[in-house]
Amino acid sequence: MVKTLLNFLPMKNRVLLLPCLVLVLSSFFLAQTATKRPIKLDDLARFHALRDPHSSPDGKWVAYSYSVEDTDADKRVSHIAMVSWDGKQTVQLTYGEESDSSPRWSPDGKYLSFTSSRKAKPAGSQIWVLDRRGGEAHQLTHFKNFNIGGYEWSPDSSKVLLILTEKEDAAEEPKPGETATTPQKNPKPIVIDRYHYKQDVQGYLTGNRHSHLYVYDVASGKLEQITTGNYDERDGVWSPDGTRIAFTSNEDKDPDRSRNSDVFVVEAHAGAPLHRLTTWAGPDSGPLSWSPDGKWIAYLQGSEGKYMAYNMNRLAIVPSDGDGQPRVLTTSFDRGVSEPEFSPDGESILVLAADDRSEYPARVSVKDGHVTRLIDRELVVSQISSSNGRTIALAGTDEAPAEVFVLEGDHLRKLSSENDELISELQVAPTEDISFKSSDGTEVHGLLTKPLGFETGKRYPTLLRIHGGPNGQDGHDYNFERQFFAANGYAVMNINYRGSAGRGQAYSRSIFADWGDHEVADLLAGVDHVIAMGVADPDRLGIGGWSYGGILTDYTIASDPRFKAAIAGAGSANQISMYGIDQYTYQYDNELGPPWQNPQAWMKVSYAFFKANRIHTPTLFMGGDKDFNVPVIGGEQMYQALRTLNVPTELIVYPGQFHGFTRPSFIRDRYQRYLAWYDKYLKGQVAPTAGVKTAGGN
Repeated sequence: MVKTLLNFLPMKNRVLLLPCLVLVLSSFFLAQTATKRPIKLDDLARFHALRDPHSSPDGKWVAYSYSVEDTDADKRVSHIAMVSWDGKQTVQLTYGEESDSSPRWSPDGKYLSFTSSRKAKPAGSQIWVLDRRGGEAHQLTHFKNFNIGGYEWSPDSSKVLLILTEKEDAAEEPKPGETATTPQKNPKPIVIDRYHYKQDVQGYLTGNRHSHLYVYDVASGKLEQITTGNYDERDGVWSPDGTRIAFTSNEDKDPDRSRNSDVFVVEAHAGAPLHRLTTWAGPDSGPLSWSPDGKWIAYLQGSEGKYMAYNMNRLAIVPSDGDGQPRVLTTSFDRGVSEPEFSPDGESILVLAADDRSEYPARVSVKDGHVTRLIDRELVVSQISSSNGRTIALAGTDEAPAEVFVLEGDHLRKLSSENDELISELQVAPTEDISFKSSDGTEVHGLLTKPLGFETGKRYPTLLRIHGGPNGQDGHDYNFERQFFAANGYAVMNINYRGSAGRGQAYSRSIFADWGDHEVADLLAGVDHVIAMGVADPDRLGIGGWSYGGILTDYTIASDPRFKAAIAGAGSANQISMYGIDQYTYQYDNELGPPWQNPQAWMKVSYAFFKANRIHTPTLFMGGDKDFNVPVIGGEQMYQALRTLNVPTELIVYPGQFHGFTRPSFIRDRYQRYLAWYDKYLKGQVAPTAGVKTAGGN
């Protein structure tokens, strides 16, 4: 720009004006940078969360759903939109107060369908269709006694494959103005006769409701049931010629007592026999993908049942006619994969690979299993979808939330811009990789986000924020929590401790039946490393996490007194008391053994509770009262223990919330309390929190 301006001036004037121009332009660019601001709590409501991108059959548009916060209704609502292939046009297709989701194009290109409970008759989620020639969406299905678990158009667009679950009682459907948590006027007793009888969000489980395959004829409205029995079918997908359906199911004698599932094929009509294609004594799961010629089915082979908490999926294929054995393609690739999709020529399969703080698309050769990474940068691709040789992806980075992209060769081309305006306003704190040795020499990896305005040589209050799972990982995607804390003057550590995904099977399984040991050593080694870097102030350390992150918070503060503030969300410490209370009985029986058979193991993994007198860290406990994943009793027990020991503590219980919170005001309240708790004990600042009723006293 400077060179262009100077070209119009005589040489003498160029020399005189050059310093002035540089000063003016420098001021201009500094002013542009200065317009950006730190992220604040109010920004949380402005983010759009995108899902389910799919390309139209003609390749001209990509449909997706995105959720926004309805502040007045205190809920998030999702809508359907589409963006043109060149990314220049975005059209919002649905509006209203109810959520619209799961957009799917009919293969003939005539319709864009979605699921919604908008003014549906009968009430409940139904499939709706938008005619691409114009007009309002109209309701396609009218199911009174079924919940829709998934759907897919047939290749000729004449039918829809559905996964339906029969409602136990049609009267259980919420009436207008009610929610799923609204007490019923005339409740019935819940009769339990299953081994696995609880599941978060679903609640108590009975043996009466199962998910089966159905085929819906679009023209006549006729519904035909394809599968029956006391089993649950999942992952249904049409064969390329529309004559067969592949799906997965656990048809063991008692499916609750195993983590087995197999791939089946059935002809697409009632009464057709099922053909089991796999026999691995563990999960053979979806999503499934047919080869273009219909001869092969790609699927995911998981770890054996006892390793359910440390599962790592490998890519496999099996002949669709049952004539031949399955082949695991990624045996030598020690990383978990997901989202398999055959290429148009059938010679490779596209997958997502979870690998050391990133998740990227990769191509797997059907011939020899060779894995080729397609995107060589730090990012997290959360979904992919291919049709007619075109691949759409949802991808996010440290700097920006997930948006819709097109995968073109070895790079991504951006299409959607749902969050661009907000991100353009914000200063982004940089996130960098860190690596270090744990106490036994194991190499551990993590992330460090430095506070905005970071100055070398200055130490900062530092938070160790721990991911859940344990079989998950902290990666290079946009993380509101990191940015929120960094904007408020904190350095943030995220450590992928042993048990995490992304580092191979042995790394994940190394904590099997030995919780709170290697993980704590890895977390503390990470703290030591960031202190040695000169970033963390050793006298102002905080810790916290949700789910297994909350559990590890309890373990860590019972092992090391240096933390000045802790927040344990949806965690537990007295693991013995969780047996039969949460949804993990199968894992407990197969990893630790029942408490009466192996009490020593249960006492060992419950040390945070039985050694609570070692804890001196002021700790905030949180949870939802409807959580069946890690019930709030886990936090209640630790709260009571620290209250008994006169350690500063609080317990926050969120009414009507499951393990993952859905009410925006509660999510906001949680962040507000996070910051207030850390500010109080790490900075000596006391700030008012949101007006949620709390229990106090001594």
